[in-house]
Amino acid sequence: MTNDQSSSRTAIAMQYNPESDYAPRVTAVGKGRLADEIINLAISRNIPIHHDPHLADMLSSVDYGDYIPPSLYTVVAEVLAYVYRIQQKNMGA
Repeated sequence: MTNDQSSSRTAIAMQYNPESDYAPRVTAVGKGRLADEIINLAISRNIPIHHDPHLADMLSSVDYGDYIPPSLYTVVAEVLAYVYRIQQKNMGA
């Protein structure tokens, strides 16, 4: 999740394991140079990146390791569906 509309880019990483987590967890939050490092790491590991400035702003207040708040379940589910589609498309390529 990224927000780069201002001079200080924001990046949030999430992880979700349906077998052990009841919701996705925030695994990284960064602004500026740290956001760039999070994004570059995702790119180097072929992790899909979804650009949504509004969601990035909302998730940036979630502490590392915490579950996302219930108010964001629907929009994060849409992001996870997007990631799943990309992964399925890449597996078939």
